[in-house]
Amino acid sequence: MILYSAVMIDTTPSGPLSGLSGNLRGILFMFGSVMVISIMHVTVRYVSAELHPFEIVFMRSFFGLIAIVPILARQGRGAMRTGRPGLQAVRGMIGICALSTWFYSLSLMPVGDATALSFTAVIFTTIGAIVVLKERVGIRRWMAIFIGLSGTLIILRPGLQVVAPGALLVLVSTVLWATSLICVKVLTRTESSVTVVFYSLIYFTVFSVIPAAMVWQWPTAPQLGWLVMIGVLSTVGHLCLTQALKEAEAGVVMPMDYLRLIWTAGIGFLVFGEFPDLWTWVGGGVIFASTLYITYREARTKKAVVAGETLRARDGH
Repeated sequence: MILYSAVMIDTTPSGPLSGLSGNLRGILFMFGSVMVISIMHVTVRYVSAELHPFEIVFMRSFFGLIAIVPILARQGRGAMRTGRPGLQAVRGMIGICALSTWFYSLSLMPVGDATALSFTAVIFTTIGAIVVLKERVGIRRWMAIFIGLSGTLIILRPGLQVVAPGALLVLVSTVLWATSLICVKVLTRTESSVTVVFYSLIYFTVFSVIPAAMVWQWPTAPQLGWLVMIGVLSTVGHLCLTQALKEAEAGVVMPMDYLRLIWTAGIGFLVFGEFPDLWTWVGGGVIFASTLYITYREARTKKAVVAGETLRARDGH
């Protein structure tokens, strides 16, 4: 509840966080995001022992939608308007497939291992931006992409061990998430982050109804409590992430994302007795280092573009 209130705090000069620098506010929000998302993922793995992942996906989306209503009330009716309904629907369809495969993978493998592989989403997003958005990428970012993919091979070790179905599902999910993030990149050019999250939850809920109905079983009272928790934590975590990226530069807050592996590994060990092996830590570190460098280079490129446009405008070009 504290974090839920935090994402609604006014951070204007008169707000309670005005005494902190933008980067420090961003770091605090990023820490909150990493913490609640990690707890949510472990909770999904716990509940999936009794309920089908497709039902959990629906409940996560439904209760997440309820959780965002107070934010929408504060933002006003304008947050519910979109100028890109078609792209919102496409993003929702891709996103629900990504979410479903991710939750299903959590039911099949240790949450720490899944988290380590999930860092590849940034790599696949960069590749998608090159192919779809025609973004230009230099040799250093290409090298970071190949290094990150090598980290994936370190974790999976194909040929030395059987690649688990859960691991393959994680990779499918990250490719889908990357495609979804490409849509978000286009949407956020004209839509607010709250609008994008709102429509995501709307479409996630609608598109997950039929798969959930096919495997439906009525949850018990304790299970319902866990499902509500998953929905609220998911919404709070993503809103905290959005606020973190709004307050600070991506290169400042993204290093904290590696804490997800530490959080999920620690909580997973306490709850399930599961702990990632050495190769998972090494591979996860390699993937994360490459994604951090990609994020850093993208931020530098954007700064250079903005500086160039400002200079041209000042000079009257």
